[in-house]
Amino acid sequence: MKVVGLDLGGTKIAAGVFDGKRLLSKVVVPTPKEGGERVAEALAEAAERAEREAGVRGEAIGLGTPGPLDFRRGVIRFAPNIPGVQDFPIRRILEEATGRPVFLENDANAAALAEHHLGAAQGEESSLYLTVSTGIGGGVVLGGRVLRGERGQGGELGHLTLLPGGPACGCGLEGCLEALAAGRALERDATYAFQCPVDTRELFRLFQAGDPKAERLVLQAARYVGIGLASLVKAFDPGVVVLGGGVALNAPEGYWEALLEAYRRYLQGWEAPPLRRARLGAEAGLLGAALTAYLEVKDGSG
Repeated sequence: MKVVGLDLGGTKIAAGVFDGKRLLSKVVVPTPKEGGERVAEALAEAAERAEREAGVRGEAIGLGTPGPLDFRRGVIRFAPNIPGVQDFPIRRILEEATGRPVFLENDANAAALAEHHLGAAQGEESSLYLTVSTGIGGGVVLGGRVLRGERGQGGELGHLTLLPGGPACGCGLEGCLEALAAGRALERDATYAFQCPVDTRELFRLFQAGDPKAERLVLQAARYVGIGLASLVKAFDPGVVVLGGGVALNAPEGYWEALLEAYRRYLQGWEAPPLRRARLGAEAGLLGAALTAYLEVKDGSG
């Protein structure tokens, strides 16, 4: 069986044909800025190109997309970085354009699913995945399936409240893990501390050079991630914890040491699951989107 995976991002769309174990093709196109209809057209075109490249037609399509989703209606509620997709019926439009069933998944949940079946958590009954990048997201996989929750809000791990009264978060609340430790948060705090624009790459360079301000900022963010993961372990008790994302995977070893120290400290007296680095890199989202469709069709839900 073959399916098509589509990974919708703020700047690019990735598409690929998947056979249950690997991608048989991969194409990348820019994400249109002209609104939802044009985005849907680009997704359908990318799927067709991926099928031409692989020389096969997929039975179904899996779409990984940012933003809160209404899974029952197949609607993107909103996606901050993609104009014109508020309350957008992406599933219906894409099914009409492609003539295939379409299965939606949140992009971070899709990456969690991929790491569970094909990456660092392969072989485990359950796993918890956290991605530390520009923002912070994640997902929980139980019995091979993503935990979505009753309202489709499950797995919003970046919005765990760690510091009431802390920095404002993009979700509208304050003190979320994302507002304290994501790439944007590091850049915000570094820019204030150094009185000039500082991105995460420069901050990590300053950290490795021994700058005391950089050391304080990087280690503080790492500790928040470790504390957040320890709290999530107490809620879900996964078989393994997987940490990925551009910020975490490109961080210096000192970041990881501080993170692990906090993770173990706040799980003292508890049995701590192993914490592993994500393996699939930038393809996790695309693989997870494809897996979403593959598992639905395989299990007879599609």
